[in-house]
Amino acid sequence: MPLNPYNLRAKDFFAQYQSLSFEQLHNDWIPQLDNKTGLALDVGAGSGRDALALSERGWDVVAVEPAAELRRLGESATAYRSIQWVDDSLPDLTQIRKLSYRFDLILVSAVWMHLPPTARERAFRILTELLGPSGLLVITLRHGPGDGEREFHEVSRAELDRFAHQRAVMPVPLPEMPRTDQLNRADVWWETAVYRLPDDGTGALPTLRHIIVNDNKSSTYKLGLLRTLVRIADSAPGLVLKRTDDWVELPLGAVGLFWLMLYHPLVLRHRLRQAPGSGGYGFAAEDFYNLKKLTPLDFRVGLSLSADQAPVVLRAIRVAAANILKNPARFTTWPGSNRPIFEGGASRFTIRNEPARLDRETLARFGQFRVPALLWDTLSRYACWVEPAIVNEWINLMGSWEVRYSADSYHQALQWVEGRRDTSGVRKLVDQQLSRGRVECVWTARNLAKISYDIDHCFPWSRWSNNDLWNLLPATHRANAAKSEKLPSDSLLKQARPRIIEWWEQAIIGTDREPQFFSEAEAALPLLNDKRTVEGVFESMLQQRLRLKTNLQLAEWLGV
Repeated sequence: MPLNPYNLRAKDFFAQYQSLSFEQLHNDWIPQLDNKTGLALDVGAGSGRDALALSERGWDVVAVEPAAELRRLGESATAYRSIQWVDDSLPDLTQIRKLSYRFDLILVSAVWMHLPPTARERAFRILTELLGPSGLLVITLRHGPGDGEREFHEVSRAELDRFAHQRAVMPVPLPEMPRTDQLNRADVWWETAVYRLPDDGTGALPTLRHIIVNDNKSSTYKLGLLRTLVRIADSAPGLVLKRTDDWVELPLGAVGLFWLMLYHPLVLRHRLRQAPGSGGYGFAAEDFYNLKKLTPLDFRVGLSLSADQAPVVLRAIRVAAANILKNPARFTTWPGSNRPIFEGGASRFTIRNEPARLDRETLARFGQFRVPALLWDTLSRYACWVEPAIVNEWINLMGSWEVRYSADSYHQALQWVEGRRDTSGVRKLVDQQLSRGRVECVWTARNLAKISYDIDHCFPWSRWSNNDLWNLLPATHRANAAKSEKLPSDSLLKQARPRIIEWWEQAIIGTDREPQFFSEAEAALPLLNDKRTVEGVFESMLQQRLRLKTNLQLAEWLGV
């Protein structure tokens, strides 16, 4: 869709959109909301009028607007509301799909007529794939001639109904009422189409259950691969290299790295059998056993390895990755078929005796690993339910080989090694900065020089264990205690933005910790990609906040 008119005349369009109210335009379908709230997507959000109205009704909103000038005005008009703005557009919604959200409401208002007919079926399919169970898709259709400035196409409700039938979404009947144009254009009239997704429609959860419970297993490897992918989807979504309609592409090295972090304590510390018999493991060559000198926390994503450590870790990753492709990826198949669910390929490169950082670029040198997109989204959204099911089946499997251990022993061995709630490194940074000048509490702006202070996990450790530098922030003891294990609200986090960015620039940027800061953020935060700036990290934090609220249903903190 050409965006020039919307950028060149952004103020005119903004004023036009703001001259009409949300209720005035959408009174025919608003009763379908039934006073419910949830996560909404406003596609072609324009001035932010509808996004703001939904936010005021209690919804969290992701507002999509591709016209930069109009988006800038909309962001300004909706500041400090629970609205995240994203530069994206139909038919692909590439950025939105990277977030793996499922929306309770998708509103496509005064947009559909801009899409060429050849793009509509694909756009409708992508919109329905973004719906959550019982989610509503609302599309308004403009009928009548164009204005000679923007590109318009003929649209029809019958076409949408045909797409809906193909995608198994149900039309929602609306009261018959005239929809004359609210701007009094005599030759323009409007129609509303509403559809509801009766269930999740993906089949991903039954597929996962089949792999976890029913699929034949001669070792723990299939469970190990699933848990590895769950961990990446939940804690390191920023590692995704590419996403298409059908596939999510990961660095093969990331799959190998998380695999090593998973099997390291099981084999090297607890010495639990991962297959029947007394044979060795295909992924465990000499370098794997040399990792016994380290803990999994010593080679996690984002860290820099010395010239002595790097070759050992990288070689161990390479052997593990090759074994994953050869065994669990090859033999994990779709129910009732011999067709592998996962795909991947290794790349050749030379491992040198020199320092290396375990960032996305390094991990991508090993090759690529592809996960079906719908399965990836399910792993991302339901990680807190899927992972315990994997662990439970893993315990049953190990227990069938070694009955001499208790279930508690197996549970302890299968705990993901997160380390302890460690804030000591950032506390030293605060002390260093206080010796030179002022450090402010990010939540209250109080000077920490003469009062008791804490290091706060912005996103609570108890629900999302993360000790990354970007997630550890200076705060007064009172604010930290009041926040406890709650998630900062969208408005509170936005109000704290200048203080958070000032802290990063004051203590981290320009120091030897800067590469670690950005590598950790790149792995853990969605949509950061190559935007390695403090502003980019903060914007990605806003998206991660919404992911945690949506996926984990965390309580919010509004401040002291």
